[in-house]
Amino acid sequence: MSYVDEVYERVVRENPSQPEFHQAVREVLDSLRVVIERNEEKYRREALLERITMPERQLLFRVPWVDDKGQVQVNNAFRVQFSSAIGPYKGGLRLHPSVNLGIIKFLGFEQIFKNSLTGLPIGGGKGGCDFDPKGKSDREVMAFCQSFMTELHKYIGADVDVPAGDIGTGAREIGYMYGQFKRLTGRYEGVLTGKGLSYGGSLARTEATGYGLLYLTEEMLKCNGHDIAGKVVAVSGAGNVAIYAAEKAQQLGAKVVTVSDSTGWVYDPDGIDVALLKDVKEVRRARLTEYAAARPSAQYHEGKGVWSVKCDVALPCATQNELNLEDAKMLVANGCIAVAEGANMPTTMDATEYLQASGVLFAPGKAANAGGVATSALEMSQNSMRLSWTFEEVDAKLKDIMVNIYHNIDNAAKEYGLAGNFVAGANIAGFLKVANAMEAQGVV
Repeated sequence: MSYVDEVYERVVRENPSQPEFHQAVREVLDSLRVVIERNEEKYRREALLERITMPERQLLFRVPWVDDKGQVQVNNAFRVQFSSAIGPYKGGLRLHPSVNLGIIKFLGFEQIFKNSLTGLPIGGGKGGCDFDPKGKSDREVMAFCQSFMTELHKYIGADVDVPAGDIGTGAREIGYMYGQFKRLTGRYEGVLTGKGLSYGGSLARTEATGYGLLYLTEEMLKCNGHDIAGKVVAVSGAGNVAIYAAEKAQQLGAKVVTVSDSTGWVYDPDGIDVALLKDVKEVRRARLTEYAAARPSAQYHEGKGVWSVKCDVALPCATQNELNLEDAKMLVANGCIAVAEGANMPTTMDATEYLQASGVLFAPGKAANAGGVATSALEMSQNSMRLSWTFEEVDAKLKDIMVNIYHNIDNAAKEYGLAGNFVAGANIAGFLKVANAMEAQGVV
């Protein structure tokens, strides 16, 4: 049995009932076969794959808090500090009822390679809790965040582990968490990113993941003979990533015709009205039914169906495994030429393989959505230097990072005889930097 297969079997055996983590590891290890086989004896002797697939530290803790009725609630929380080979742990905090250890490990594992691809000195980690901020009052959210940080603060720091936002963790939640960290430690440092501009946040951080997704997509299309201007784009999701992906796509001359949320989706043949979408989702925190009610050209549909719409470019920006094989077949049948992942692992493995086999340009999330964590690292830099860069400065650095990521994954794929396979290219380019650092630092 090959070394890759041995390690994958061990991961499955030692991490039962964690299918998302198994999927992430399988996808990465399959891509790395060509690299591992060149150095199999050395990597096996150093147990390098065992070390890279096993977190350095896993934290599991309870979060008790009191709701507005005086009832004590208890949630399960996690922080997985996966790899510090190239820098302090860096990765978001997800607040959603679906959160469990396996999902946090899949996200943390992906984060290792995503962070490596940015070219910045940040390691991989992820955290979260099965708390749902939806429908909670500000006081309830503050009570939860303060209790959550009361435990988490023992394990994080500007040079140790720097969490950020993710699904369910926006500016409000980051603010409450940062206030509690400062209260408990007496330290004012860049321990969280995604902070408000008045207390150390970075301009362009809100827009970064969505904008970065489009910068990479634009470069991928350009290098393969296409212009993003004039293209019809389907976007899933209606959160931070989807909103700013839609905004940047339309700034670049494309027309975005769909968005979705957990209850349904909107098709707007005239192009999504981003200002209205922001009002509905960021201000009113409402459902897309309110977007459709205010926009005569929009058609609202319950359930799932974004990928049935004819488009040139598809940008899945909602959640993991949202685009399956049947969706991929509809996209190909409708003439889609490119898919770039705005969410983490939103495309199932069989759908990814089908899209690639059909000649669709496919940019995986660890490359395409790295703009968010890249700008978080730029926020860390500003905090360390006690400086604040302009929006234009941050945006220019973000664009450079995303263009470089595309060329790095393209070159890595070509070097190993896999030209055009950007999934393999992303995994290889991300892995080699981390592997070199691990080897240099010895058995730790």
